[in-house]
Formats: sequence, C-alpha cells, structure tokens
Amino acid sequence: MRWRPRFARLAFAAGALAILSGAAKMDPANPTCPLDPDWSTNPIMQLTPAMRGGAKILLAEGRVDAGLPDRLKSTLAANPDVEEIWLRSPGGDARAGNAAGRVIRSNFGLMTRIPSGWACFSACNFIFMGGQPRMIDPGGLFIVHMFTRTGDRSAIDMSVAMGTDATKELIGDIEQDTALLASEDNDFLIRMGVSRKLLTEVMYRQKALANADDKSTRRCLTQAEVRTYNVANNNE
Repeated sequence: MRWRPRFARLAFAAGALAILSGAAKMDPANPTCPLDPDWSTNPIMQLTPAMRGGAKILLAEGRVDAGLPDRLKSTLAANPDVEEIWLRSPGGDARAGNAAGRVIRSNFGLMTRIPSGWACFSACNFIFMGGQPRMIDPGGLFIVHMFTRTGDRSAIDMSVAMGTDATKELIGDIEQDTALLASEDNDFLIRMGVSRKLLTEVMYRQKALANADDKSTRRCLTQAEVRTYNVANNNE
C-alpha cells in the first residue's frame, strides 16, 4: 500500500501549527473563504515529483486542462513510488477533473491531500475525490461552487452577433451539457464513496453567477463538513 500513516501524522501536525500562526483575510463576497486563496496561477497543471518527510509525493499545481489525465497517468507510471498527491488549483476543465480523479483511483492506495494554506476549487474537487484515502489538513481549502458553462464569454458573444437563432441554439447546448455533467458528477461521487448530499446540500445551492445583491458564488467547506460528506476520509 502506498500511503504511510506516520507521514500523515507529521503533515497533519504541521498544518495545525500553521493555523495557529495566523489567519487569512476573509473575502466579503464569499465570507466562508479567504480573500486570496492559494490555488496557483499556473495556466496548466504542473506535476512535480518531490520528497517530503522521507516520502515521495506529487505536487499538482495549476489549472485543470484537457491534457491533464494523460499527463497524470504518464507521470504516475514513471513514478510508481509516489505515495501522495498534493493539490492546489483554481479548477478548469470539469470532465478532465473527473478523468484525472479516475486515474488516481486506479492506483490503489494513492492518497490525495490539500495541505494547509492550499486551495482546491471546482474541477480540482473531483481530482481530489479520486484519492483513497483523502486528507485535508487544517487550513487546507476544499472550495465548491455551482458549475456553469455561461462563463464562456467568447462563445456567447459570437452567438449573439449571429442572431437570435444562434443564441437559442447555444443556450440549448449549454442546458443539455450542464444536465449531462450533473449526471456524470453524481455518478462520480457514488463511485468515489463521497456522499451525494455534497451536490444537493452544498454545490447545487451555490449561485452560478454573482448578482448585484449577492456576489457569493463559492463556499469553503469546514473540517466538520468534509467529514460529514466523506470528502476527507482519513482518520489520522
């Protein structure tokens, strides 16, 4: 088995110490989250093997892109002694996130971790869920939102320029694809052993887009919540 409990205890203690040393400034628009989550500015996710506490880990940092699942599979094949994947990401390609999560799950005993101070948002959530076991250190951020494709401004602007019929067609495509993605996400959570209530009680209750009255579009789960929904399932 890849995962080593001794290393987990050391990292957990380090995370707790980091929490005691200071608090992040909170985001007025998203009051459960810090103002500046540390989710990396890499335009595509960088995969970097590294040694931490005598164990080999994989740092996974940056935006989730379509090529990530193949890169992740190749990197793990080249580094079979990796014991944990540490994640920080602002999200990205939703289906690539699901596929990357399945790659991780296919490597039995490979743990995923969100270290203290790091943030895993949107598509990153589903990469994290692929781990077995999964751990979120005190101060690590598992940030959820209601997924949407309406952020694709270039496609929307182009359809508007083409006229009413093109815009209606795009809206229909977005609605259909969003419904399909919701079904895929539901199936993914079941397969990964995460409670479906994470979707119905948390993710689906967030707004897809901010408005003038309420700008909150994301929520950071508490340590109690990540355990209630079995997002984190490590007991160390």
